[in-house]
Amino acid sequence: MSQPTFKEKARYYFENTMSAGPSGVIKWLAIFSLFMVLILGLLILVFGIKSSPEPEAENLGFIEGAWQSLMATLDSGTMGGDEGWAFRAVRFIATLGGIFLISILIGTISSGIDEKLDELKKGRSRVLESNHTLILGWSEKVYSIISEIIEANENQKKPSVVILADRDKSEMEDEIRGKIENFKNTKLIVRSGSPLESTNIALVNPNEARSIIVLAGTEDNADTYVIKSVLALTNGKNRKESPYSIVAEIKDPKNMEAAELVGNDETVFVMSSDLISRITAQTCRQSGLSIVYSELLQFEGDEIYFQEEPKLVGKKYKDSLLAYERSSVIGLFTKGGSALINPPMDTVINKGDKVIAISEDDDTVVLSGKTSFDIDEKLFSRSELKAASVEKTLILGWNARGIRIIEELDNYVAKGSEVLIVEDGVDIEEEIAELQKRLDKQKIKLQKGNINDKATLVSLKPEIFDHIILLSYTDIDTQESDAKTLICLLHLRNLSEKAGKDFSIVSEMLDIRNRDLGVVAKADDFIVSDNLISLMLSQLSENQDLKKVYDVLFQAEGSEVYLKPVSKYVKPGQPVNFYTVIESAAQLNESAIGYRISSLNTDSDQHFGVNINPDKAKKITFSENDFIIVLAED
Repeated sequence: MSQPTFKEKARYYFENTMSAGPSGVIKWLAIFSLFMVLILGLLILVFGIKSSPEPEAENLGFIEGAWQSLMATLDSGTMGGDEGWAFRAVRFIATLGGIFLISILIGTISSGIDEKLDELKKGRSRVLESNHTLILGWSEKVYSIISEIIEANENQKKPSVVILADRDKSEMEDEIRGKIENFKNTKLIVRSGSPLESTNIALVNPNEARSIIVLAGTEDNADTYVIKSVLALTNGKNRKESPYSIVAEIKDPKNMEAAELVGNDETVFVMSSDLISRITAQTCRQSGLSIVYSELLQFEGDEIYFQEEPKLVGKKYKDSLLAYERSSVIGLFTKGGSALINPPMDTVINKGDKVIAISEDDDTVVLSGKTSFDIDEKLFSRSELKAASVEKTLILGWNARGIRIIEELDNYVAKGSEVLIVEDGVDIEEEIAELQKRLDKQKIKLQKGNINDKATLVSLKPEIFDHIILLSYTDIDTQESDAKTLICLLHLRNLSEKAGKDFSIVSEMLDIRNRDLGVVAKADDFIVSDNLISLMLSQLSENQDLKKVYDVLFQAEGSEVYLKPVSKYVKPGQPVNFYTVIESAAQLNESAIGYRISSLNTDSDQHFGVNINPDKAKKITFSENDFIIVLAED
């Protein structure tokens, strides 16, 4: 190649300096200003130009001429009193040059300030907070998670929530503040950047975060992004030596193995689709169970806590059930890290074991010190539960979770039960045929139909079904899918009123914002959505060991939450305290944690009659239609 010319070198140097930003522009402005002032000063010297036409006036000279030219460049007002056309001409040239140079300078400085403000708006500065909750990624769940963390932080000193997502910082802040009005004592900090890159994650100070929540987005391969974000944390170049406390969401079970490989035993993964399927299957079968789960998963109200109590060491699990007046014990968390939910009543509490209890706060899990509980065994009752009978379930709409829901139902229903699936536009015949081969107790029927057509719903005779499940269509637009669900839900409620029968309905919403449109009218009318996942992620961010408790509660094996008739434990129509209920349930190897008053089934202000962790000393008179909430094997 030929050697570059002087012109090419000059242009190359000029372009490089200009690309440096405002500083490069200012540098060239200074050079041009100096050059112009020197040239004009030289002109005044060479031509002997005077500042006045008077004969006795002296020539200005080079230095004075350059100074006068500089003043005219910086301030055009200085030439108002000039005399002599030669001097005026030089000063006019200086003033014109100054106007252009100063204009460029002001524009450059203004542009530089705007760029700096834009950079600040993007949130690229390093977060200096510590002991904060860090959220990586963005989805509709973020609003519920922040709301729950705000509740959990009320008793904390200067708490903060930090969010890093690949979106505009101002937009994120506006959306969050539009959904959440009161942040109480919690500080919100938002940063814009990809949660997949270690350099961006370093900006939000993960090493000093109290807990980290990684959200799955709406992308088809959302799990891949979650796994990479976790990998960027656990294998980061500048990560801390002590373990992180990470909670991450995984949508597809196929990706769980890869996720656990990068989690390094410091990450708890929540299988969102599987969890929603399990809760849907369980809540559709037990009236009021949905309210119990919602109560346990929210920070507002009573929650699950772990508490070590030396005074209970050596005693049996049954003793712990009566030992707390303001807390309801549901199990033991062993020194080895196992969660024993409703263990055998004679299980001995060893040193290092913790009581798992439902309580208003962690500081309310305190022994009452009572030795007498006013238990009246004469009020015990032992009515037999009805034998399991075949059940008919109607599923309206369809998505991938339907398979898992039907499989989960097969763990609970009696042999000979039926499932009718009504959907339109989805080809699932082969998928259903394969599912039928795996079922032991249910027979599946498939029917095409428009779930938004009232005539179609009437022809199905929904009143003959024990349970109705509305599933969202995930292959269409989210808002369109939720609209189909809402229309179908409204039709079902209308048919329920006309039939004079309460339908047991569990409906699914994709967008949590649409949940309010389908207001829950009674305990048998439950709307399940990603809000449940948000609640669980929030709880796990505060205590990862809760995952072991949830694994037991939300699966068919082991003890689960049941609502059973009062008459199985105590006599209806008689005043009784809850200590008596607990003792009666304990003799059946069950842990009582609350009750449901059926007459309040439609009262949302009274939690639809559900009362978790009640005052144990207070007496209450149950009716035959009321239920006791217990943890039991079946």
